[in-house]
Amino acid sequence: MSLSNLNRRTFLKTTAATAIVTTLPLGAAMAEPKRGGHFRMGVAHGQTTDTLDPGTAENNFMNALNHSIHGRLTEIAQDGSLKPELAESWEATPDASEYRLKIRQGVTFHNGKPVTVEDVIVSINHHRGEGSTSAAGPIVKPIVDVQADGDDIVVFKLSGGNADFPVILADFHLAICPSKDGKINWSEGIGCGSYMLKDFNPGVSATFERNPNHWRDDVGWFDTVEMISLVDQNARTTALVSGDVDAVDRVDLKTAGLLARKPGIAIQSVAGTQHYTFAMSTNQDPFTDNHVRQALKYAVDRQELVDKILFGYGTVGNDHPIGPGQRYFNTELKQKTYDPDKAKWHLKQAGVDSISVALSGADAAFVGAVDAITLYQNSAKPCGIDIVPTREPNDGYWSDVWMKKPFSAVYWAGRPVEDQMFTTTYSCGASWNDSFWCNERFDELLVAARAELDEDTRRQMYWEMQDIVSNDGGVIVPMFANYVFALSDKVGHGEFGSNWDLDGERWMERWWFN
Repeated sequence: MSLSNLNRRTFLKTTAATAIVTTLPLGAAMAEPKRGGHFRMGVAHGQTTDTLDPGTAENNFMNALNHSIHGRLTEIAQDGSLKPELAESWEATPDASEYRLKIRQGVTFHNGKPVTVEDVIVSINHHRGEGSTSAAGPIVKPIVDVQADGDDIVVFKLSGGNADFPVILADFHLAICPSKDGKINWSEGIGCGSYMLKDFNPGVSATFERNPNHWRDDVGWFDTVEMISLVDQNARTTALVSGDVDAVDRVDLKTAGLLARKPGIAIQSVAGTQHYTFAMSTNQDPFTDNHVRQALKYAVDRQELVDKILFGYGTVGNDHPIGPGQRYFNTELKQKTYDPDKAKWHLKQAGVDSISVALSGADAAFVGAVDAITLYQNSAKPCGIDIVPTREPNDGYWSDVWMKKPFSAVYWAGRPVEDQMFTTTYSCGASWNDSFWCNERFDELLVAARAELDEDTRRQMYWEMQDIVSNDGGVIVPMFANYVFALSDKVGHGEFGSNWDLDGERWMERWWFN
């Protein structure tokens, strides 16, 4: 079954954002790749609690690490289409409830062990079951059985039809790891990816060496790679300007124009599904009342955040996670705007004249998160809402603040298909449902839309789901943010993938030195 129509490439840059994007010299970016060199990447992620268990990866440091050392069954290509990876082909039954994947032969792990169907089965089962704590648990929940059929076929039986199932298998958590005693051996960091992990210091750095026995010859151009956790914005920028690193993510948008004028540095802006949110715990007062949630949504000035936090590198959000470039984006859903009168009305319906809530944030959530909260505090005051900004430490933010504090700033890279995003973060009981929100109609539609093969019917289902999340959900989505990163002009690359930051977080295998 081909899913080549799943093109997620959209370019939503505003005039202001486009104006300061620089490019490499003519022909340089698309020059022929060549091998060699030691590449250094500074990333705004990584914490001391990170582990090599692919099911627990929760930031882009670990996303990139998993993409580099592991293989998955499928891959989201740079143009947004779906490509075979360890599964060289697949076919589905007419109702898309059963998939047969042909596993590529001749692929070996870094220790020389061949990749087998048993490794595939055990790797997927690592995320399944009642006791699973994997972030991928919700997206593999529809799998009711996975079995081998000979030495090269894996058969997935699903609880219902799912036209997006091959795309889901590209999720970075679903790494194919070597099996050991019926489980995956993740602790040694052995994979079958284009790079071998040489050292991992959680929250600090990781080093890699090119896999000389990788099955592909069109990836993995650097000899060695060092990925450094530089959560502090100034530290990242200084490291790039001084030449201590060759690229950084999450460029400070306030100074992006100035940085772009530095000789030897190129700023890149890529629109995708990344969005910034404020998540409310709907299982705690006052967020249990949807009128309070709606009041908070009308109390945020979305355009101000896009202008002052994203500096034009993005668009306003509408309190759901589906981006304008996605297949089933609801073009008819009324856009929420700043409206103090509506906010006050909703508070009145909740039986109060005013409320006070603490909102936690840190640069670990997204650059400018604390500033965004301060702007939110100012716009909320005329609505009868007192937002109390709470600056949190960067280290440990995802383990100690996110889903622990009742109201917090969050970033999401989004997902290439609507079902994957909704299932991962909005389905009732999902481990990453950071608003602890449950809606019976939403969950009913989620299951039905997954199995619906009629395009028009499916679209209507996803449109209704966006409406429900926007007007009943516990997450404020004020803005969609472009991926903005900076490279040394020594770095060559092709077209950038937009399904994750930094070229789909596959920069390590896709880029090279000119």
